[in-house]
Amino acid sequence: MRSLNPDSGNSEEIVWEVRPGGMLVQKRDDNGDNGCSCWVGGQMITINISHDSSQIEVHVPSQSTFGDLKKIIANQIGLDPKDQRLLFRGKEMEDEECLHMVGVKNMSKVLLLENPANKERKLEEMRRNHEISNACKAIADIRAEVDKLSEKVAVVESMVFGGTKVADKEFVVLTELLMMQLLKLDSIEAEGEAKVQRRSEVNRVQSFVDTVDMLKARNSNPFSNEKNVVLVKTEWETFETGAGSLVAPPPMSSSTEVTQHWELFD
Repeated sequence: MRSLNPDSGNSEEIVWEVRPGGMLVQKRDDNGDNGCSCWVGGQMITINISHDSSQIEVHVPSQSTFGDLKKIIANQIGLDPKDQRLLFRGKEMEDEECLHMVGVKNMSKVLLLENPANKERKLEEMRRNHEISNACKAIADIRAEVDKLSEKVAVVESMVFGGTKVADKEFVVLTELLMMQLLKLDSIEAEGEAKVQRRSEVNRVQSFVDTVDMLKARNSNPFSNEKNVVLVKTEWETFETGAGSLVAPPPMSSSTEVTQHWELFD
């Protein structure tokens, strides 16, 4: 059904449709602004939305639905429509209900509440992010301590490979200090990025512990070098001539024959 809009100065044509239940309403147009559907020829009104301790203003066609209003609110504050609850005059409104049908006018006030489940998810996410941030800070503090210890390891390494004898106490102290950092890292409860950082730092500290152990062994025996070990084979090679063999060769046969027969001379 079509008719002329008496409120329009240019005789704008209004298209009507029958909604479920037999209600005759103005036809919706899906090309409205802000991604919502609005009513053709609907007058723009301003609605005051009260959310927590803040107030926001939204502009919508007067014949929009509360579902349309939720989409506009989502574009402004980022709260998903499915997580919104809109209350007007103390009553929660359904998405399909029209603003003008329940008495929403210009400068009307609508209360916006957030679904409890979504609010709980946000609080949990905030708590988790806070814990990750604290864990990362703790790991960063340990990393700074390990950096200082790594400088000491480098000094000891230079002395050992330079031929300077280092007291065994130096290796013991370095190892204990490094192990203390490992214990600190183990006590940190980490998730997400913090867990990755903790694993990386644990591997780093362990590598320094291994280096100190190697330097201690080298310091005790400066002439030993694991990288330049000459292997001595204890296997004997047997040649065809018998030379070099642990088994004596069989005796060679002689061409001289010895007898006990005596020859008589004249």
